[in-house]
Amino acid sequence: MSDLKVDRNAKTLRELTLEKLREAIVQGYFRPGARLVERTLCDELGVSRTVVREVLRHLETEGLVEIVSRQGPVVARLDPTQVAEIYELRGLLEANAARACAKNATPEIIEKLRGIRRKIEDAFTRDAFAEVLTQTEAFYDVLFEGAQKSVSLAVVRSLNTRINRLRALTISSAGRGEESNREMNALLEAIERRDGDAAFEASAAHIRRVADLAQHALSQSSGPE
Repeated sequence: MSDLKVDRNAKTLRELTLEKLREAIVQGYFRPGARLVERTLCDELGVSRTVVREVLRHLETEGLVEIVSRQGPVVARLDPTQVAEIYELRGLLEANAARACAKNATPEIIEKLRGIRRKIEDAFTRDAFAEVLTQTEAFYDVLFEGAQKSVSLAVVRSLNTRINRLRALTISSAGRGEESNREMNALLEAIERRDGDAAFEASAAHIRRVADLAQHALSQSSGPE
């Protein structure tokens, strides 16, 4: 990610800057613990200090930025305990939604899920990991829609930025594309068969695996900054 300059011809400048900086943190352009110096960000993003300050405040609410005494804004470090809690919550909400989706999904929902899975598989073949993140988020949106679990979806969406940051740690691992595709296709096939228990277990197994991968990635990157 070599160019952070903002295209001023779409959305609002603040929204564009927020998306750029969020993506940069999620994909590791800025490392955990790295200082986010306003003047430097203004130069890299090509926007005013006012916009940068507003965006940093917003990212603080998303858990991507924290304010450290005598340092100012820094990229939030990934705490293993909080990471475990996020995966625990995902496991509960997504597995229950998978079971409900197998029971309640319309043919249109299932076709949407199939289409998104094809896009994810294609993105993995191209190592287009940003696209994998986007399409994976879309897959779960549709899954929760099919499950008729709107409150659970709202909870997951409130965590999506942190979830995607963790996904970015795992999806580029060697062989992870094929492994992830097998796990997610097992989930989709269970939904297609209307087998709620199998869908629940496929979802739970997937979360257990990515939780292990994320914790391993954290342990490998926990050396001195």
